[in-house]
Amino acid sequence: MSTQRSGVAAGKVAFITGAARGQGRSHAIRLAQEGADIIAVDICAPIPTVPYPLADPADLDETVRLVESAGGRILFRAGDVRDFDFLRETVDAGVKEFGRLDIVLGNAGIAHYSSALDLDAQSWSDMIDVNLNGVWWTVKAALPHLVAGQRGGSIILTSSTAGLRGMEHCVHYAAAKHGLVGMMKVLALELGRHRIRVNAIHPNSTNTDMLQNEPTYGLFLPGRENPTMEDFSRIAQRLNVLPVPWSEPSDISDAILFLISDQACNITGVSLPVDAGQSIRW
Repeated sequence: MSTQRSGVAAGKVAFITGAARGQGRSHAIRLAQEGADIIAVDICAPIPTVPYPLADPADLDETVRLVESAGGRILFRAGDVRDFDFLRETVDAGVKEFGRLDIVLGNAGIAHYSSALDLDAQSWSDMIDVNLNGVWWTVKAALPHLVAGQRGGSIILTSSTAGLRGMEHCVHYAAAKHGLVGMMKVLALELGRHRIRVNAIHPNSTNTDMLQNEPTYGLFLPGRENPTMEDFSRIAQRLNVLPVPWSEPSDISDAILFLISDQACNITGVSLPVDAGQSIRW
């Protein structure tokens, strides 16, 4: 069973995908600080259609170290959210080790930019398979444990501001992120009787490797030779209402901490933007 520690998530167990770095790592550390034990996965390998480096085994090891330093226990396995059997086996192993499951964060995702006219079939398939199907397989693997525990629970799907409105150059990304909203609403309806709450969170651009890379800079600064993060930040800030260029992973983790807490006990079926006002800009 989970060790008894203090905090909002004390005694609970969370399953987090895409946890080797970025938002997923931040969520794992934040929940561990608040008393949770962690079941985590990340592919830790490249996907050919993704134009920036994904996490690697060293990132996984660092997440393990940081979670343990925060006082949490963690079971972390490298694998692909497109593989349902892998996810199911990992969750089963985590529940066997920690004794329960309370929180599911469908966080793993990739980004890629292209006009609809130029988008190739493999890029479309990879995006939908990771960002939409992978979240479904995550939930599907976890649900038997959440229901069997008879303690309720919280599922949070990581969508995006692109899941609330249209954005050019990312039809596949926006389709997947909009799809998560529909998934969330149906799951909230069906799981409410089990006291399992299901919500979606919608970050704006977030300061992770998914954002801070040359392909992203090139999209927003076409023709600029060797654009820098500082160059991009001036453009990125124009997308937001608040005077910030992007959110930090910890900003998203704080919102997730609220959604899994008792203070949000009657909140389900909600799309929560954490986006510096970006989704109301247009």
